[in-house]
Order: sequence, then C-alpha cells, then structure tokens
Amino acid sequence: MVFGVSLDGVESHRKFCDSLALPFQLLTDEHGRHAREFGVFLESFGGVARRAMFVVERDGRLGHIDGNYDLKTESDWESLLAALGPRPETPPPARLLVDAPPPLTSERLDGDAIRRDLQLLASDEFEGRGVATRAERRTVEYLTEQLTQAGFAPGNGPSFVQQVPLLSVTKVAPPELRLGGVALRFLDDFVLMSKRQQPGAQKTTGELVFVGYGCVAPEFGWDDYREVDVKGKVVVCLVGDPPLPDGRFGGKAMTYYGRWTYKYEEAARQGAAGCLIVHETEPAAYGWEVVRNSWGGEQFDFIRADGGAARCAFEGWITREVFVELLARSRGGLELAAVKQAALQEEFRAVPLAVEAESVAEHKFEPVVSRNVIGLLPGSDPRVAKEHLLFTAHWDHFGIDPTKVGDSILNGAIDNACGVAALLEVARALGRGPRPRRSVVMLFVTAEERGLLGSHFYAENPVHPLADALALINIDGWNVHGRTRDMAVIGMGQNSLEGLLGEALTAQGRVLAPDPEPEKGSYYRSDQLPFARAGVPALYTGRGVDFIGQDAGYGLELRRRYTTQHYHKPSDEFDPAWTYDGAVEDLHALLSVARRVLATPAWPQWNDESEFKSLRPQAGPRASAPEAASGAGGGGGE
Repeated sequence: MVFGVSLDGVESHRKFCDSLALPFQLLTDEHGRHAREFGVFLESFGGVARRAMFVVERDGRLGHIDGNYDLKTESDWESLLAALGPRPETPPPARLLVDAPPPLTSERLDGDAIRRDLQLLASDEFEGRGVATRAERRTVEYLTEQLTQAGFAPGNGPSFVQQVPLLSVTKVAPPELRLGGVALRFLDDFVLMSKRQQPGAQKTTGELVFVGYGCVAPEFGWDDYREVDVKGKVVVCLVGDPPLPDGRFGGKAMTYYGRWTYKYEEAARQGAAGCLIVHETEPAAYGWEVVRNSWGGEQFDFIRADGGAARCAFEGWITREVFVELLARSRGGLELAAVKQAALQEEFRAVPLAVEAESVAEHKFEPVVSRNVIGLLPGSDPRVAKEHLLFTAHWDHFGIDPTKVGDSILNGAIDNACGVAALLEVARALGRGPRPRRSVVMLFVTAEERGLLGSHFYAENPVHPLADALALINIDGWNVHGRTRDMAVIGMGQNSLEGLLGEALTAQGRVLAPDPEPEKGSYYRSDQLPFARAGVPALYTGRGVDFIGQDAGYGLELRRRYTTQHYHKPSDEFDPAWTYDGAVEDLHALLSVARRVLATPAWPQWNDESEFKSLRPQAGPRASAPEAASGAGGGGGE
C-alpha cells in the first residue's frame, strides 16, 4: 500500500502528516533563514513498515536527500520508493537531516477554521459589527456559541457577557466651524464633536493658540503649555509627538504623547475650550478618509458622572491644507515648515494666532448597553486556578455608514475579524489540549474602534481580579498572506513575554523582529493598553514582513497598501485568495508562549526600562511555599 496525496503548500502537508499521525518539524539551511517543512513518510507492504525523510517546498514539490520528485500520480510515488532503494526487513530509525527542535505545542490548529470564522464575521450578514446594533447581538451570540463548543465555561458567573454601559453620541445637524470668519466644510475640511452631555446647540468661541505638539512630559523636560494660559481658548496642535534627535519621546517610535486621545485629555486639563489636531498623513499613519470615516457618524463615550463637563467643549481635526491657510492669515503670516521646526526647540513657547474660532455643535445623547464576551477555561489545580492568562481581541468595527453611496458596510475583515477568528482557534486548541493548572480567560471586547472603551471598562471593572492576571496576549489583525521568517512585536522592549516568544520563534527557525512601523505608536492604540496601565504585562504581536518566496519589500508594501486603500474603509473585506499557513505558524508560537506562562511558577515581568514597570514592580505567584519551591509546571501532561 502506498500513501499518495496532492500536496499544495504547507497547509496541505500538515493535514497529510496529521492524517497518518506522522510528526512534522522544521528544517533550516545553514544560514537559518529559509524554513522548510519536513516529516516522515510511511509506506508499508505486507505489514513491513518503511520510513523515509522528505522535504516539502511551498510549491508542492517533495524532495528526498537523493533527489526531487513531483508526486502527482501513483507512478510518481512508486518512482520515489524505487529511488529509496531496497526495503529493509525491519524499519530503520528515522534520521533527521538536521538537528531539528521538538514541536512547539501538541495542539493542532486548523487554518480552514480560521478562514471560516473570518469569512463569516466579515460578511455583509454581520453588517460591520457595529456597536449597539443588531449586528452586535449576532456577533455576541456567535462568539458565545464558539466558546461553548471549544470547551470554555461562561466567564462572568453564569454568563458569557459583561455589560458595558455607554453613551451613543449622534449629530442632530452637521457641526459648524469658522476660523477667522472663514466657514469650513464638515468632513472635507474638519471633523468636530462635543462630548459634553448637554442638550441643545453648544456655541463655543475662543482665540486660537498654536501649542506645538500639545505635550506636557516632565520626564522628558518638555512642556508645550509653559508660560501660556489657554483657559477659554482653542488650542491647535500637531499630530504625533516631537521627533527629537536625542531620542526623547521614543525617537522614531510614537509614545502615548502622540495619540489624539492624549492631546484632548491634556487640552482639557489646561482648561482649553476646544482642541483641534492638524492632520498629516505620514505622522498620523493614515489618510484623511480614515478620520472622516471614524468621526463622521455615531460616536460613543462612557456615561460620566460630571456629564462630560471636564472635557473640552469640542474636540476635532482640521486638514493640513486648512492649517496652512490659517497660518498665512495669522499674525504676521506664518509658514507650516517654520512652526513645525519651532515646535521641536527647547525654547518653544505657544503662539497666539490672533484668529478666533467659532463652533456650533448639537448632539443627541442616548444611553446604550454594549457587551464584552468572556470565556473561562478553569485551571485544573485549585491552589493556583485563580491565576489566569488573559487573551484579548476586539470584535467591533464601524458597522454601516448611511452617508456612503454604494457599498456602505465597513466589514473590518483585517480589523479585526481575522484577529477574532485567530483567537477562536486558540480557544479550541486550549480547550481540547491538556488542561493547564492555571486558568485562561478569553476576552472579546467591544468598542475598541471608539477609543478602547470595552477594554478600559473591563480593566476598571475586572470580572477576574487583575492582581491574579499572569499576563495578557492581544490579537488585533493577523497574518493572512503566507509564511514569514519573522514575527513582529509591537512596542518591543516592554516585558519578559517577548523573550518567550523569541524562544518559540527560534524553535521554528524564525526570528523575533521589532515593530516595522514604530512611528504609528500601535502599542498605545489597541486593547492591551488599559491592562498595561493596570500593571499587567501585555504582549501585542504583528505579522512579520520577511515573507518566504517573496521579494524583500513585499511585507512592507502589504502594510502600506492596506493602510492607504483599506484601513477603516468598506474595502476591508474578506479575500478568497488569502492563505492561512502563516497564520497557523504564528499561532503555534503564541500558544507556546501561553503554555509556558501557564506552566511556570514565575510570573512574567515588566522590563526595568518599561514605562509600566512601576505599576507592577514585582509580580509573583500566590501559591503555597511548597508548590512554588517544587518548580512544578502545568498539569495534564505539560
């Protein structure tokens, strides 16, 4: 009997090996760069087994140490067997072509399952997974169903749901903005809204003051508001944080000081009546269309005890072109390049522009309830079962945009249906694998696109105490373009989880890489941030850029194309051409990290240089002394 199969890429190879219960591992060349799959081919005649090594390339060709064979027909397989020489009377031990590492995890991961979940969640049936819509109900029901089937228990007492009370903010009429008497066009020139929860039209006037990057950072010796009183005035600031040559503010990498959320927070602390951010595509890392899509429709906020009185009367963006014209009409006439250069100097002081801003905004405020979805895989050891590893992914996107002609559904396939699909497959693998002694909490959060509201709510109202949280792994977007030689860590340098991931990647013949786009400040833009601020070491990974079989710039070009053509747009849709071998390989690495965190008595720690270190200076197990001293790992065969 000869086992023959049409091998179409690595994913088919995995399935072929699985069907025969054969092992597979990784083979690398002498440079450790070009990873190839290999396994043990088994054929038998009359009960006499024969083993032979083979290597599978991505194009489906299968090669042996004695030659290459294109195994498409039965005769092709016979030719390979003939080339292997006479069969021994007893099977020889399998020989490895190199010293290959053991498999990372025993879990089997199904790329087809990831594809099915992704395709469904990103379909028009789910209507862009808008917050507080019928699509939310459908999404929550699906996630609950999948977690149940994966073997997870409800994570909030008897329920899979944590209710998140929010405030829906919709515009009664398009807002108005005049700068120096010149009326601007809503959505084309500016976006604006007020989250002060007051009825009726709110009119705001105030002198415009340019405050550079709008940052107050004592640790960097920086204060854009020094020696200026902006109470009752409208501040204008640049997007991003100061790209100082001495490396303060992270050098090329963006810090939280560069986030638009920070700029509005700081303006409010300074007593400003309003805050306008100047949009520029490169430092913002996205085009104006992303701003108008994100701000043009319904917004959400928390229901605040002060009714939003502590916020600015309005928050908004203006285009670069509007700011250039504004500078030209201001006191003495100014140029953008000159004011940007001035904003990088130690001696910078805010610049009154001698121009008045006038805004009118009227909003409808309506309380709504959204939902985080929580699944729990209880640990097997009651002594440490309270200790848990958190996984997060946001399920929401922007729903339906009624202002758009034609395709009005923002499906959010990459952002973040694919991340949810990947995390569901992690849940299935953990659910059917050996039960760890510590627990696993799967948290699918709402309203990430609205300012990380769901993750902020959980971090402030945790169902499972964050003091018992070992660490957090966040998935926001996932690789659907093929295998890579690398895997990126967003915000590299934060904590010890990165070392565990690096070891897992080394075992795969791959490398750990820093964020290829640190200027985007992505560590401060996704759901791990509220947990990091609560002291929980958090790992946020991204797809690599060194794609096997592709040109050197392919990975970065994929990122650029997605950002410019699809990010927060209706075109972020499921593509049947996507592949999942890279997604599976990346998930194996994350699962290896998860298993080690769950099995090791020592807790993950923040690095000394991390800005979050002081929030949890030293975390450690709460187990009994004998258990901790034993160095016991996870149970259930781990």
